[in-house]
Amino acid sequence: MAFGEDWDALAARFPAARLEEGGAGFAGLVGQVVSAVEVPGCGGDIPLDVRGTAFQEAVWRELVRIPLGETRSYAEIAAAIGRPRAARACGTANGANPVAVLIPCHRVVRSDGTLGGYAWGEEIKAELLRRERG
Repeated sequence: MAFGEDWDALAARFPAARLEEGGAGFAGLVGQVVSAVEVPGCGGDIPLDVRGTAFQEAVWRELVRIPLGETRSYAEIAAAIGRPRAARACGTANGANPVAVLIPCHRVVRSDGTLGGYAWGEEIKAELLRRERG
């Protein structure tokens, strides 16, 4: 689920899926994810299985390397993955991240240091960064 998304919205996003309540193991995993949002750095090692293009996956790997509470610009991400002229493409890959917070796309800002866009709004992006910075 995404920020503010309920069961109806989830069902609309995945119309062919059969949605079921999870068991105790799933509840534990959900607890880890909630902890990662509520108290950054406390989520533990959450297994992820995300797939994208080779470029997207390179960007997402770089996002995970950004330390808690720090930010990088799209240009810095592009340079770090060896594609210094691909800042805009990094922004697109950043926006395609399927597991926000766990792959911390909120830690990417514009070159001038302003927040820039975020799929769930700048207020949530600012709040996530505030929580990480303590």
